[in-house]
Amino acid sequence: MNFMGNPANIPALGFTHGGRFHADDVFSSALLRILRPDIRIYRGFTVPKGFSGIAYDIGDGPFDHHQKNRECRENGVPYAAFGLLWRKYGGYILSEEEALRFDEKFVQPLDLDDNTGCGNVLAGIIGAFNPPWDSDQDQDEAFEQALDVAQKMLAHKLESLAAVERGKAAVEAQLKTMQDGIVVLERYVPWKPVLIPSAAEFVIFPSMRGGYSLQCIPKDFNGKTGDKVPLPKAWWGRPQEELARITGLEDVQFCHASGFMATAGSLSSAKQMAMQAQQELARRRQQAAAQRAANAAMVEAQT
Repeated sequence: MNFMGNPANIPALGFTHGGRFHADDVFSSALLRILRPDIRIYRGFTVPKGFSGIAYDIGDGPFDHHQKNRECRENGVPYAAFGLLWRKYGGYILSEEEALRFDEKFVQPLDLDDNTGCGNVLAGIIGAFNPPWDSDQDQDEAFEQALDVAQKMLAHKLESLAAVERGKAAVEAQLKTMQDGIVVLERYVPWKPVLIPSAAEFVIFPSMRGGYSLQCIPKDFNGKTGDKVPLPKAWWGRPQEELARITGLEDVQFCHASGFMATAGSLSSAKQMAMQAQQELARRRQQAAAQRAANAAMVEAQT
């Protein structure tokens, strides 16, 4: 991630507490180094008088959470230094909506662990970088090792989220060209944030294995209510030769055993598979409606 020009106006110096470190101060340091790679971070037990940099997790400043009247989120999760820094600077990396979601999914569990000791796997991994009680390893050296790991993890995670946001614009543009409920992408782009709430039923994009991938669009984000238009169950997990016979498409390649996606050698065949699935669903709905009407007529005749 590139923050040339220091748009967040991060000071050149950082200061956090010395001694045993935790995920809170380590990830706080990682965030600051992502935003300003040349920041120099010092550790100690008292913030130097006249310190002109940014102090966190120590010093009773805006990024310390050890005061008596520490802040809590609306959901009751108390802030730690990482959360306080993310609240201030997260918007320089992600949109407001995504920054809040990242706080909920990634930052809050670490803040909660730091404040309550409730236990968190990632916090435990970072904490394991502290030297054992009988080790002669320098504490600050161990901190730098933990910081290097945390910074790589955080940078990759934030870059992947930023890429999702960049992808939204590309998917939204293709959604405008949708035909018959089918959206075609020039390459794979994270499509769920845009297409799940839309009227789109299928998405097609080039497969890394060659040909084109056809994917059903779920009804909702949790995926528990199924797909808007499922692929016919007669296709699920069938051998290529049998699948070609059933669909009448010679270059059909694969249908997942769970039925959420299929592949074909050409864009035309991928579209044909989507339309066949739509037609199959329409037939089943017509049959169900006819059966309901017949049942209603039978009940009426008996009364």
